[in-house]
Formats: sequence, C-alpha cells, structure tokens
Amino acid sequence: MTVQRIFFLCSALSIMILLAACASSPPAPAAEEAAEGVERRQVGNLIFEDIPPVSSATEARLAQYLEVRSAGFQGWLPGGEVLISTRFGETAQIHRVARPGGSREQLTFFPEPVPGALASPDDERPGFLYLRDAGGSEFWQLYFFDLASGRSSMLSDGSSRNSSPVWDRQGRQIAWSSTLRNGRDTDIWLRTLDGDAQAVVTAGGSWFTQDFSASGDRLLVTRYISRSDAQPHLVDLATGELTPLLPEGMVANVTRLRFGPDDSIYFSADLGGEFVRLYRLSEPGAEPEAVTGAVDHDLEQFDLSRDGRYLAFSLNENTLSRLYVRRLGDNSFVALPGLPEGIISRLEFSPEGDRLGFTLNTATSPGDVHSIDLRGRTLTRWTRSEVGGLDTANFVAPEHFMFPTFDTPQGRQPAAGDERRMIPAYLYRPTGPGPHPVVVQIHGGPESQARPGFSSNHQFWVNELGFAVVVPNVRGSTGYGRSFHQLDNGMLREDSVRDIGALLDWIAAEPDLDASRVATFGGSYGGYMVLASHMHFGDRLAAGVNVVGISNFVTFLENTQDYRRQLRREEYGDERDPEMRAHLEAISPLNNIERMTRPLLIVQGANDPRVPQSEADQLVAALRAQGQPAPYLLALDEGHGFRKRSNRDAYLAVAAEFLERHLGRD
Repeated sequence: MTVQRIFFLCSALSIMILLAACASSPPAPAAEEAAEGVERRQVGNLIFEDIPPVSSATEARLAQYLEVRSAGFQGWLPGGEVLISTRFGETAQIHRVARPGGSREQLTFFPEPVPGALASPDDERPGFLYLRDAGGSEFWQLYFFDLASGRSSMLSDGSSRNSSPVWDRQGRQIAWSSTLRNGRDTDIWLRTLDGDAQAVVTAGGSWFTQDFSASGDRLLVTRYISRSDAQPHLVDLATGELTPLLPEGMVANVTRLRFGPDDSIYFSADLGGEFVRLYRLSEPGAEPEAVTGAVDHDLEQFDLSRDGRYLAFSLNENTLSRLYVRRLGDNSFVALPGLPEGIISRLEFSPEGDRLGFTLNTATSPGDVHSIDLRGRTLTRWTRSEVGGLDTANFVAPEHFMFPTFDTPQGRQPAAGDERRMIPAYLYRPTGPGPHPVVVQIHGGPESQARPGFSSNHQFWVNELGFAVVVPNVRGSTGYGRSFHQLDNGMLREDSVRDIGALLDWIAAEPDLDASRVATFGGSYGGYMVLASHMHFGDRLAAGVNVVGISNFVTFLENTQDYRRQLRREEYGDERDPEMRAHLEAISPLNNIERMTRPLLIVQGANDPRVPQSEADQLVAALRAQGQPAPYLLALDEGHGFRKRSNRDAYLAVAAEFLERHLGRD
C-alpha cells in the first residue's frame, strides 16, 4: 500500500516505528514452560527454545556489520535545516541537521524507534508530527513535537490505530486516518493543534489522507480496496461530501494524489495499463491527462513545489531509481547532476522550491540524506553514515539476471504482454571459485519488490560466511506490470512457489553454486514462501529461516487484526467461501507438515498484529509433534519484525549460526 505520509507504515519489511507506553493491547504471553524435552531460556525480552547460545566467534565476526547505520530524509525545517531519522543507540530517533555535513542533533529520546517525521509548514510554530505505537502493535498514536519547547503532545485518542497524517499548506489543520469510530474501518479525521478532532469521512472501508487544497477547504483521499484498486476522492471539509475523481467505471491503483497549480490534481496510477504513470486532472470526473510518457516502468513517487514551478518524480527502472525534474510552465526538463545508481526515497521540495531533498541508498552504501540545488544543478550530501569501520571496497554489488520458470515459453523469449515471463532476480556472488552455499532470500508482501539496496546482513553472509545470496522477484511482485503482479492471485497462489522450484533448477546449473547446500530465508509472506518451498522442494533444501511467516492461511485470516482482514482477503482469497477455504487449507504448510523434514528456524514477535504469534506457535507444535526439532526465537516486545537494536542483533546472530551449521562455511 502506498499512500501519502503513511511514512511509518507498511511495508514492506524494514520500517522502524517508535514503540511507546500507550499500548492499545498488551503483549501476547509466551508459554510459561517449555514443552517436554525442549531447552528454553529467556534473556531480557527474548525467549530461545532449542537454540544454543551464540558463540563468541560469531559475535565478533558480526559486530562491525551490526554497527552499520543509515540516515533517512524526513523533511525541511525553517531556515533550510533538515529532519532526519537515524540510530545512535538502541533505536532510530529523529535528529536535526543544520547544514550539510553538520552534526546530528537528536530531538526525540525514546527507548524504542521513532523513524519518521512530518515537518509543519508554519514558521511561527515550528515542529513536526510523528507516529508511535507500543510493542510493535502498530496501533500508532499521532503526536506533535514542538521545536520551541522540546515537548510532545498526543493528538489522537490513545487507543485507536492512526496513520497517514498530512498538514494543510499553512500548518493550521491536520488530517489523518484512524480506526477510532469502530476499530475496524479506517476513517478520515480532522483537527487543529489546539482543537478537537472530528470525523470527516465515515463511509466504511479503508480511507487514507493525501493532500489539502491551497485554501484548506478540500482534501484528497483514497479508499484502498486492494493493491490493484485504490479509489481517489475529493472531500469538501465543510459538508463532508465525497466526490469520485475518476470517470465512472474506471478502476486503477492510485498510489499518490497532489493538488497542483490552479487546483488541478496530479496523481500516480496504473490507469488502463500495465505500469504506474503520472496523470493530471483539471477537475473531478474529467478525462485524465498523461503527464509522463508510456514507458515500461513504474513511477514510484513524485512531489510538486509549493510555488507550482517544479514537478519531481522518480521511475523504478528495473529496480533502480531514475530521478527527473520538470518545469511545469513549459514542461521542459531540468538538467540534474549525476547520481550513484541506487534507490531514492522521500522526495520533498524545500519550502522555497529551489532544493529537492531525498534519501539515496545503494547496494554498497547505506542510506544517506542528499539534496539537489535546482539553480546551481549541484548535488549535496548532508549525512555520511558509519559502516562499522569496514572497507566499503569489499562490499559486493549484486548481479541482475533472469531465469526461466515452469511456464516460460520454450525456445524463445516471451513476447511483449506475454503472461509467461522470465523471473527477475539478483545474485550476490562471493569471491573464489566455489561451489558456494546459497541462501535464497524471498521478499514479503507479496505486493512488494526486492531491490538492490544496502544490506549489512547480505554483506556479512557473502564476505564472512562465503554464502551466495540469491534474491528473486517471483510472480506477484510489483514493479513489472499489473499482469505480472496478478499472476499469483486466488487459486494461482502456488505458482509463485513453483518459481522457487525453477530457481533451484537454475542454481543447480551454475558451476560455482552448490545445489546441495541451499537454504530459503524470508519474512511475513516471504516466511510463508520459505515454508511452502520446504513443503514442495524439501528434498532439495538444506534448511530454512521463517520470520513472522504465515503457516495456515485460514487461521491467519481469522486471527489477523480486524482492520486488515478484508484487505488480506482481497489478496489471498475469502476464507468464508467454502471453495476458497478448501483451497487455502490445501496449500497451507501447516496442513502438509509431514512433507517438511529439513531444519527450520522460526522467528516471531509476540505483538505482531499482521501475522499473529499463533501462526508460529502452531507451526512449532506441529513440527515437534512429528519428532522434528523446531528452534524458536520469540521476542516479547516486538511485532511484525525486529526493530530494537539488541533484539535484531541477537536474531541475526542466531540466524547466522543456524545457516552456517546447516550449510557449512565456504
């Protein structure tokens, strides 16, 4: 899901949120006693079952890689300063940087992460909005940090789930999304900093805020149905009237909306085509006008300068970002300085419109904050994140490749629009002749895409353990067109698992890769893919690491949080339909446990609202019931992934030793 200012939400893996003392639901309790014959110990908030203590040698090898930091651009402050998110202790916090290369002044000091901020446009009351939850529950609360006093105030109710806040142009009003009304539907709410909150959209379903009009009396919003259907609307804030923006019957995945000059509306969507492009509406219901050309790449983000002079956007070109800036007056392109190949995120013009800020992350360097001066055409780097003293020259850049799968046409390349595709992937290849053990890292989502951003974990596996790392974008991944994205829907779910079988064939044909020493590794939906790969191809795998993965689609859909359930039914199928329920039961790893005989490490957060702890517990119990060891790492203070430094370090060390034990070391 991509919505304006949902900046701490979703995804995809890898988003760190502040965990606060305002929990809406308490941590799920762990079993008080281990099952008979299971060795159990607790260290702080981590429970280890059948997991031996990590050796000092592994800890020493990992130490420098775990010290790698990154910095993320969060917005412009008055006077040209920037807000960033970075970590200098246990968690990521918000910092202020006064000038490029300047010191990072920490502003928030919480025991758990605060990774994102949204600066107020009001120079007379400078500050920023941020979200924080409790224990990884994702029941975020909305706060305002006042830069003058250094104090935070809660703007939401303290118990509902809140997301996607936006300021109006003057910094007077705030709109955001909340489940306050009934705990299930996500409505649109409105307030000033000192006033009371009022609901302005209560139409049912999942609604997300996008942008205020220049006058502040109208609001752009989207109703999220599924990854292929997000419906844009205009809200009259005085009356609450909702007006659809697209002509009747037009369905699209609208990912971002912005008011442009003269109250025109810019939006990104896969409107009537395979890829997300940028469009302009002169008024609601008008025929959309294409702004970007018909290229076979998704537009990933865009921003408009406040003065209406510039439009900035980036395209996802084969997983790498390409940045463009256009003058809206004559549609000419601005000549930009060269950028390293990588991934750009969080585009935002400065209030004056003469600078463009963003985060840049490459395969061999962690994310750092940059800006471009549009007048001088110069690139400025604001932060230089530490890499633990490691020699960056030794970092391995991945190689892009394509491999055939079970329905790839034989003897020819697929024609344009052919649904039977080659599968894209990346390979991190160690030095030396091999044959190298292999870790297949499978991304989550499934509405996501593996991209070659920096991973200290991948660099450790490659450089210290000699593992080759293969990262596929199996069918269902985004970034390759609507048809490819929908190839795993409904009854086609296991076709994506068959892509992993085809990847194992490709690995077996590579002389420097060892097909007898392959492990799968993944989180969330990627965790399901790990389990499913062991269900179907266990005889070809040596081990697997399942992080917060789905073990049974039916119990997952029944137990995931209420506000998520219908959205997940759109992707996986409705378990209330008898035919679909039978299909989901048939493909669920938990119901095929006898076919899963290779070593599996299970990792889970006790407060996970997406894939609840019960998914891991029932998997562990089933594996042990058939006499199979099931090492299990449970964090009592985490949710959907590990976001605290100490927890993350322990998890990565356990995973490294588990993989080395079962794959050997090259």
